[in-house]
Amino acid sequence: QVQLQESGPGLVKPSQTLSLTCTVSGGSITTNYYYWSWIRQPPGKGLECMGAIDYSGNTYYSPSLKSRISISRDTSKNQFTLQLSSVTPEDTAVYYCARSQVLRVSPRQMGEYDYFGQGTQVTVSS
Repeated sequence: QVQLQESGPGLVKPSQTLSLTCTVSGGSITTNYYYWSWIRQPPGKGLECMGAIDYSGNTYYSPSLKSRISISRDTSKNQFTLQLSSVTPEDTAVYYCARSQVLRVSPRQMGEYDYFGQGTQVTVSS
């Protein structure tokens, strides 16, 4: 059973960089041919796929976030990490990490992913 767990600060100040880590257990992030994604849901809004890193380390970023986002991985720890710079209160959301067999750029529900974490609330506020 694959399990994903998000971790990171729940409160970030405006203009700072948001950093979250997803720790994966029960399966390797290098296994063919999975995508490992970061998704967020702002209050009262739908899901947004922020970006992903695939089994070989290739990355995909949402065009709307491309100038601010970076996704990396540490295969020795079986983790992948999200960094989002220059945050504003509009980046307040529940952030999820998830696995899928295809890259889902416009998810409607988390059930579209094979496995996903419980989500972590991140609030951007001074």
